[in-house]
Amino acid sequence: MLQLRSLVTADGTLELSLAEVETPAPGAGEILVRIDATPINPSDIGLLFGAADMTAATVAGTPDRPVVTAPIPPALMRAMAARVGESMPVGNEAGGVVVAAGEGAEHLVGKTVGIIGGAMYAQFRTVRARDAIVAPDGVDAEAAASCFVNPLTALGMTETMRREGHKALVHTAAASNLGQMLNRICIKDGIALINIVRSAAQAATLRDLGAAHVVDSSQPGFMDALVAALVETGATIAFDAIGGGKLAGQILTAMEIAVNKTAREYSRYGSAVHKQVYIYGGLDTGPTELNRGFGMAWGIGGWLLFPFLQKIGAADAQALRDRVAAELTTTFASHYTARITLAEALGLPAITGYNRRATGEKYLITPNA
Repeated sequence: MLQLRSLVTADGTLELSLAEVETPAPGAGEILVRIDATPINPSDIGLLFGAADMTAATVAGTPDRPVVTAPIPPALMRAMAARVGESMPVGNEAGGVVVAAGEGAEHLVGKTVGIIGGAMYAQFRTVRARDAIVAPDGVDAEAAASCFVNPLTALGMTETMRREGHKALVHTAAASNLGQMLNRICIKDGIALINIVRSAAQAATLRDLGAAHVVDSSQPGFMDALVAALVETGATIAFDAIGGGKLAGQILTAMEIAVNKTAREYSRYGSAVHKQVYIYGGLDTGPTELNRGFGMAWGIGGWLLFPFLQKIGAADAQALRDRVAAELTTTFASHYTARITLAEALGLPAITGYNRRATGEKYLITPNA
Protein backbone atom coordinates (compact mmCIF):
# COMPACT_ATOMS: atom_id res chain seq x y z
CA MET A 1 0.00 0.00 0.00
CA LEU A 2 0.99 3.66 -0.35
CA GLN A 3 1.80 5.78 2.69
CA LEU A 4 2.86 9.43 2.83
CA ARG A 5 6.16 9.96 4.68
CA SER A 6 8.00 13.01 6.04
CA LEU A 7 11.79 12.86 6.49
CA VAL A 8 14.30 15.38 7.85
CA THR A 9 17.84 14.75 6.62
CA ALA A 10 21.07 15.59 8.40
CA ASP A 11 21.94 18.24 5.81
CA GLY A 12 18.84 20.27 6.71
CA THR A 13 16.37 19.16 4.05
CA LEU A 14 12.76 18.11 4.39
CA GLU A 15 11.74 15.30 2.06
CA LEU A 16 8.12 14.25 1.45
CA SER A 17 7.36 11.11 -0.53
CA LEU A 18 4.99 8.20 -1.02
CA ALA A 19 6.39 4.91 0.26
CA GLU A 20 5.30 1.39 -0.65
CA VAL A 21 4.79 -0.42 2.66
CA GLU A 22 3.24 -3.73 3.63
CA THR A 23 -0.48 -3.67 4.37
CA PRO A 24 -0.72 -4.63 8.05
CA ALA A 25 -2.90 -7.60 9.00
CA PRO A 26 -5.22 -7.08 11.98
CA GLY A 27 -4.54 -9.04 15.14
CA ALA A 28 -6.94 -9.94 17.91
CA GLY A 29 -9.21 -7.01 18.73
CA GLU A 30 -7.99 -5.04 15.71
CA ILE A 31 -9.55 -3.89 12.45
CA LEU A 32 -8.07 -3.13 9.03
CA VAL A 33 -9.63 0.00 7.56
CA ARG A 34 -9.57 1.05 3.92
CA ILE A 35 -9.00 4.77 4.26
CA ASP A 36 -11.36 6.68 1.99
CA ALA A 37 -10.97 10.15 3.52
CA THR A 38 -8.44 11.81 5.81
CA PRO A 39 -8.39 15.55 6.60
CA ILE A 40 -5.42 17.88 6.71
CA ASN A 41 -5.56 19.57 10.12
CA PRO A 42 -3.13 22.23 11.40
CA SER A 43 -1.67 19.62 13.76
CA ASP A 44 -0.90 17.43 10.73
CA ILE A 45 0.87 20.26 8.94
CA GLY A 46 3.23 20.69 11.89
CA LEU A 47 4.49 17.11 11.50
CA LEU A 48 4.30 17.11 7.71
CA PHE A 49 6.47 20.18 7.13
CA GLY A 50 8.37 20.57 10.40
CA ALA A 51 10.43 23.76 10.31
CA ALA A 52 10.98 23.71 6.54
CA ASP A 53 10.60 26.80 4.37
CA MET A 54 7.82 25.57 2.08
CA THR A 55 8.00 28.70 -0.07
CA ALA A 56 11.26 27.24 -1.38
CA ALA A 57 9.88 23.73 -1.95
CA THR A 58 10.54 21.87 -5.20
CA VAL A 59 9.00 18.71 -6.67
CA ALA A 60 10.80 15.90 -8.49
CA GLY A 61 9.94 12.28 -9.16
CA THR A 62 6.93 11.27 -11.27
CA PRO A 63 3.29 12.46 -11.25
CA ASP A 64 2.19 9.35 -9.32
CA ARG A 65 5.28 9.25 -7.08
CA PRO A 66 6.25 12.86 -6.45
CA VAL A 67 9.11 13.74 -4.10
CA VAL A 68 9.02 17.15 -2.44
CA THR A 69 12.12 18.74 -0.94
CA ALA A 70 12.39 21.98 1.02
CA PRO A 71 15.22 23.60 2.98
CA ILE A 72 15.16 23.91 6.75
CA PRO A 73 16.80 27.12 8.00
CA PRO A 74 19.98 26.27 9.97
CA ALA A 75 18.72 28.18 13.01
CA LEU A 76 15.73 25.83 13.21
CA MET A 77 17.52 22.53 12.75
CA ARG A 78 18.12 22.16 16.49
CA ALA A 79 14.35 21.84 16.97
CA MET A 80 14.33 19.08 14.33
CA ALA A 81 17.22 17.08 15.85
CA ALA A 82 15.02 14.26 17.17
CA ARG A 83 13.54 13.72 13.70
CA VAL A 84 16.75 13.51 11.67
CA GLY A 85 16.91 10.33 9.63
CA GLU A 86 13.49 9.03 10.70
CA SER A 87 10.92 8.65 7.92
CA MET A 88 7.67 9.49 9.69
CA PRO A 89 4.12 8.63 8.59
CA VAL A 90 1.64 11.51 8.82
CA GLY A 91 -2.08 12.05 9.42
CA ASN A 92 -3.98 12.07 12.72
CA GLU A 93 -7.45 10.85 11.77
CA ALA A 94 -9.42 9.26 8.95
CA GLY A 95 -12.66 7.67 7.87
CA GLY A 96 -13.14 4.49 5.94
CA VAL A 97 -14.62 1.00 5.75
CA VAL A 98 -13.50 -1.99 7.79
CA VAL A 99 -12.29 -4.63 5.31
CA ALA A 100 -10.85 -7.19 7.72
CA ALA A 101 -10.83 -7.84 11.44
CA GLY A 102 -9.07 -9.93 14.02
CA GLU A 103 -10.65 -12.15 16.63
CA GLY A 104 -13.35 -10.34 18.61
CA ALA A 105 -13.84 -7.56 16.07
CA GLU A 106 -15.39 -9.50 13.19
CA HIS A 107 -18.75 -7.78 13.69
CA LEU A 108 -17.25 -4.52 12.41
CA VAL A 109 -16.38 -5.79 8.91
CA GLY A 110 -18.23 -3.65 6.37
CA LYS A 111 -18.87 -0.84 8.86
CA THR A 112 -17.90 2.77 8.19
CA VAL A 113 -15.72 4.07 11.01
CA GLY A 114 -13.74 7.07 12.11
CA ILE A 115 -10.26 6.28 13.40
CA ILE A 116 -7.34 8.10 14.98
CA GLY A 117 -3.77 7.25 15.87
CA GLY A 118 -1.38 8.68 13.28
CA ALA A 119 -0.16 7.30 9.93
CA MET A 120 -3.55 8.00 8.33
CA TYR A 121 -2.25 9.44 5.05
CA ALA A 122 -2.20 5.92 3.64
CA GLN A 123 -4.45 3.54 1.77
CA PHE A 124 -5.03 1.24 4.77
CA ARG A 125 -4.58 1.42 8.52
CA THR A 126 -4.85 -1.17 11.29
CA VAL A 127 -6.11 0.09 14.66
CA ARG A 128 -7.62 -1.33 17.82
CA ALA A 129 -11.36 -1.77 17.36
CA ARG A 130 -12.06 -0.01 20.65
CA ASP A 131 -10.37 3.14 19.32
CA ALA A 132 -12.76 3.47 16.37
CA ILE A 133 -16.01 5.40 16.28
CA VAL A 134 -18.64 3.46 14.32
CA ALA A 135 -20.59 5.85 12.10
CA PRO A 136 -24.40 5.66 12.21
CA ASP A 137 -26.08 3.93 9.27
CA GLY A 138 -26.07 6.13 6.17
CA VAL A 139 -23.07 8.22 7.25
CA ASP A 140 -20.20 8.06 4.76
CA ALA A 141 -16.43 8.04 5.24
CA GLU A 142 -16.08 11.77 4.59
CA ALA A 143 -18.37 12.56 7.51
CA ALA A 144 -16.56 10.04 9.72
CA ALA A 145 -13.10 11.33 8.72
CA SER A 146 -13.22 14.36 11.00
CA CYS A 147 -14.97 12.84 13.99
CA PHE A 148 -12.03 13.06 16.39
CA VAL A 149 -9.77 16.12 16.32
CA ASN A 150 -12.19 19.01 15.82
CA PRO A 151 -15.26 17.55 17.60
CA LEU A 152 -13.37 16.36 20.66
CA THR A 153 -11.31 19.57 20.77
CA ALA A 154 -14.46 21.68 20.74
CA LEU A 155 -16.12 19.51 23.38
CA GLY A 156 -12.89 19.57 25.37
CA MET A 157 -13.05 23.36 25.49
CA THR A 158 -16.54 23.44 26.97
CA GLU A 159 -15.66 20.60 29.33
CA THR A 160 -12.52 22.43 30.50
CA MET A 161 -14.61 25.55 31.05
CA ARG A 162 -17.00 23.64 33.32
CA ARG A 163 -14.34 21.73 35.22
CA GLU A 164 -12.36 24.89 35.98
CA GLY A 165 -15.37 26.81 37.24
CA HIS A 166 -15.95 29.28 34.38
CA LYS A 167 -19.40 30.05 32.97
CA ALA A 168 -18.65 31.33 29.45
CA LEU A 169 -15.72 31.28 27.04
CA VAL A 170 -13.86 33.12 24.30
CA HIS A 171 -12.54 31.53 21.10
CA THR A 172 -10.20 33.01 18.49
CA ALA A 173 -9.98 32.27 14.76
CA ALA A 174 -13.59 31.47 15.41
CA ALA A 175 -14.87 31.14 11.83
CA SER A 176 -12.86 27.95 11.25
CA ASN A 177 -14.46 24.52 10.91
CA LEU A 178 -13.70 23.95 14.59
CA GLY A 179 -15.05 27.38 15.51
CA GLN A 180 -18.32 26.81 13.70
CA MET A 181 -18.61 23.45 15.46
CA LEU A 182 -17.97 25.09 18.83
CA ASN A 183 -20.75 27.57 18.07
CA ARG A 184 -23.20 24.77 17.42
CA ILE A 185 -22.22 23.08 20.69
CA CYS A 186 -22.60 26.28 22.70
CA ILE A 187 -25.94 27.15 21.13
CA LYS A 188 -27.22 23.63 21.81
CA ASP A 189 -25.87 23.56 25.40
CA GLY A 190 -26.81 27.14 26.32
CA ILE A 191 -23.21 28.34 26.80
CA ALA A 192 -22.31 31.98 26.14
CA LEU A 193 -19.50 32.13 23.57
CA ILE A 194 -17.51 35.14 22.36
CA ASN A 195 -16.14 34.62 18.86
CA ILE A 196 -13.06 36.63 17.85
CA VAL A 197 -12.56 36.81 14.07
CA ARG A 198 -10.21 38.69 11.77
CA SER A 199 -12.49 40.03 9.03
CA ALA A 200 -15.99 41.32 8.39
CA ALA A 201 -16.68 38.34 6.12
CA GLN A 202 -15.84 35.91 8.94
CA ALA A 203 -18.05 37.86 11.33
CA ALA A 204 -20.95 37.64 8.86
CA THR A 205 -20.43 33.88 8.49
CA LEU A 206 -20.78 33.32 12.21
CA ARG A 207 -23.75 35.64 12.62
CA ASP A 208 -25.51 33.77 9.82
CA LEU A 209 -24.95 30.60 11.87
CA GLY A 210 -26.64 32.16 14.91
CA ALA A 211 -23.61 33.33 16.90
CA ALA A 212 -24.68 35.91 19.47
CA HIS A 213 -21.30 37.50 20.26
CA VAL A 214 -18.86 38.18 17.41
CA VAL A 215 -16.01 40.71 17.60
CA ASP A 216 -13.63 41.58 14.76
CA SER A 217 -10.00 42.11 15.81
CA SER A 218 -9.31 44.03 12.58
CA GLN A 219 -11.68 46.85 13.54
CA PRO A 220 -10.62 50.02 15.44
CA GLY A 221 -13.22 49.43 18.15
CA PHE A 222 -12.16 45.84 18.81
CA MET A 223 -11.19 46.23 22.48
CA ASP A 224 -14.35 48.16 23.38
CA ALA A 225 -16.50 45.56 21.64
CA LEU A 226 -14.63 42.73 23.37
CA VAL A 227 -15.01 44.32 26.80
CA ALA A 228 -18.75 44.83 26.20
CA ALA A 229 -19.17 41.17 25.25
CA LEU A 230 -17.18 40.07 28.30
CA VAL A 231 -19.32 42.21 30.61
CA GLU A 232 -22.45 40.69 29.11
CA THR A 233 -21.30 37.07 29.24
CA GLY A 234 -18.94 36.99 32.21
CA ALA A 235 -16.44 34.90 30.24
CA THR A 236 -13.12 34.40 32.06
CA ILE A 237 -11.55 31.62 29.96
CA ALA A 238 -10.34 31.75 26.36
CA PHE A 239 -8.97 29.29 23.81
CA ASP A 240 -6.58 30.91 21.37
CA ALA A 241 -5.67 29.36 18.01
CA ILE A 242 -3.45 32.31 17.01
CA GLY A 243 -0.71 31.90 19.63
CA GLY A 244 1.73 34.65 18.64
CA GLY A 245 1.29 38.39 18.79
CA LYS A 246 -0.75 40.53 21.17
CA LEU A 247 -4.16 38.86 21.10
CA ALA A 248 -3.78 36.64 24.18
CA GLY A 249 -2.68 39.65 26.23
CA GLN A 250 -5.51 41.77 24.83
CA ILE A 251 -8.03 39.13 25.89
CA LEU A 252 -6.66 39.03 29.46
CA THR A 253 -6.65 42.84 29.60
CA ALA A 254 -10.23 43.03 28.35
CA MET A 255 -11.29 40.41 30.91
CA GLU A 256 -9.72 42.49 33.70
CA ILE A 257 -11.46 45.64 32.48
CA ALA A 258 -14.79 43.79 32.30
CA VAL A 259 -14.42 42.38 35.82
CA ASN A 260 -13.52 45.80 37.24
CA LYS A 261 -16.60 47.40 35.72
CA THR A 262 -18.67 45.57 38.33
CA ALA A 263 -16.09 45.59 41.16
CA ARG A 264 -17.23 47.06 44.47
CA GLU A 265 -13.80 48.24 45.58
CA TYR A 266 -10.41 49.09 44.09
CA SER A 267 -7.40 46.79 44.49
CA ARG A 268 -3.94 47.91 43.49
CA TYR A 269 -3.13 44.27 42.66
CA GLY A 270 -5.99 43.98 40.21
CA SER A 271 -9.12 41.87 40.55
CA ALA A 272 -9.12 38.58 42.43
CA VAL A 273 -11.04 36.89 39.60
CA HIS A 274 -8.87 34.34 37.81
CA LYS A 275 -8.60 34.90 34.07
CA GLN A 276 -7.27 32.08 31.87
CA VAL A 277 -6.09 31.88 28.27
CA TYR A 278 -5.16 28.52 26.74
CA ILE A 279 -3.15 28.56 23.52
CA TYR A 280 -3.96 25.52 21.43
CA GLY A 281 -2.72 26.60 17.98
CA GLY A 282 0.01 28.54 16.24
CA LEU A 283 -1.47 30.44 13.30
CA ASP A 284 0.99 33.17 14.29
CA THR A 285 4.35 31.52 15.03
CA GLY A 286 5.89 34.70 16.46
CA PRO A 287 6.39 35.45 20.18
CA THR A 288 3.35 35.79 22.44
CA GLU A 289 3.32 39.39 23.68
CA LEU A 290 1.82 40.22 27.09
CA ASN A 291 1.35 43.80 28.27
CA ARG A 292 0.62 42.75 31.89
CA GLY A 293 -2.30 45.12 32.22
CA PHE A 294 -4.50 42.50 33.84
CA GLY A 295 -3.58 42.28 37.51
CA MET A 296 -2.12 39.22 39.19
CA ALA A 297 -4.94 36.65 39.00
CA TRP A 298 -4.36 35.17 35.57
CA GLY A 299 -2.91 32.22 33.74
CA ILE A 300 -1.69 31.44 30.25
CA GLY A 301 -0.70 28.00 29.07
CA GLY A 302 -0.94 25.38 26.39
CA TRP A 303 -3.89 23.07 25.78
CA LEU A 304 -3.80 19.85 23.76
CA LEU A 305 -6.58 17.37 23.12
CA PHE A 306 -4.89 14.07 23.94
CA PRO A 307 -3.44 15.08 27.34
CA PHE A 308 -6.88 16.47 28.19
CA LEU A 309 -8.60 13.17 27.31
CA GLN A 310 -6.06 11.25 29.40
CA LYS A 311 -6.63 13.64 32.29
CA ILE A 312 -10.42 13.20 32.41
CA GLY A 313 -10.22 9.40 32.26
CA ALA A 314 -11.53 6.69 29.97
CA ALA A 315 -15.18 6.85 31.03
CA ASP A 316 -15.58 10.60 30.56
CA ALA A 317 -13.61 10.53 27.31
CA GLN A 318 -15.91 7.78 26.00
CA ALA A 319 -18.95 9.88 26.90
CA LEU A 320 -17.61 12.67 24.68
CA ARG A 321 -16.99 10.19 21.85
CA ASP A 322 -20.52 8.83 22.19
CA ARG A 323 -21.93 12.32 21.79
CA VAL A 324 -19.85 12.87 18.66
CA ALA A 325 -21.16 9.64 17.12
CA ALA A 326 -24.76 10.57 17.92
CA GLU A 327 -24.47 14.08 16.42
CA LEU A 328 -21.98 13.40 13.62
CA THR A 329 -24.10 14.87 10.81
CA THR A 330 -25.49 17.79 12.82
CA THR A 331 -23.50 19.42 15.62
CA PHE A 332 -20.20 17.89 14.50
CA ALA A 333 -20.57 18.06 10.72
CA SER A 334 -17.46 19.18 8.81
CA HIS A 335 -17.23 20.67 5.34
CA TYR A 336 -14.33 20.48 2.91
CA THR A 337 -13.23 22.93 0.25
CA ALA A 338 -10.91 20.60 -1.70
CA ARG A 339 -10.41 16.87 -2.21
CA ILE A 340 -7.01 15.60 -3.33
CA THR A 341 -5.27 12.26 -3.84
CA LEU A 342 -2.11 11.22 -2.02
CA ALA A 343 -0.02 12.21 -5.04
CA GLU A 344 -1.83 15.55 -5.39
CA ALA A 345 -1.14 16.26 -1.72
CA LEU A 346 2.54 16.46 -2.69
CA GLY A 347 1.95 18.90 -5.54
CA LEU A 348 2.96 22.52 -5.09
CA PRO A 349 -0.53 23.94 -5.81
CA ALA A 350 -2.09 21.82 -3.07
CA ILE A 351 0.78 22.46 -0.64
CA THR A 352 0.37 26.20 -1.13
CA GLY A 353 -3.35 25.86 -0.55
CA TYR A 354 -3.48 23.86 2.65
CA ASN A 355 -0.34 25.41 4.13
CA ARG A 356 -2.14 28.78 4.13
CA ARG A 357 -4.32 27.39 6.95
CA ALA A 358 -6.96 29.85 5.80
CA THR A 359 -10.04 30.12 7.97
CA GLY A 360 -12.88 28.05 6.58
CA GLU A 361 -10.69 26.12 4.11
CA LYS A 362 -10.22 22.42 4.82
CA TYR A 363 -8.51 19.90 2.54
CA LEU A 364 -9.42 16.23 2.42
CA ILE A 365 -7.08 13.51 1.13
CA THR A 366 -8.76 10.54 -0.58
CA PRO A 367 -6.04 7.84 -0.55
CA ASN A 368 -7.98 5.21 -2.50
CA ALA A 369 -9.52 7.50 -5.11
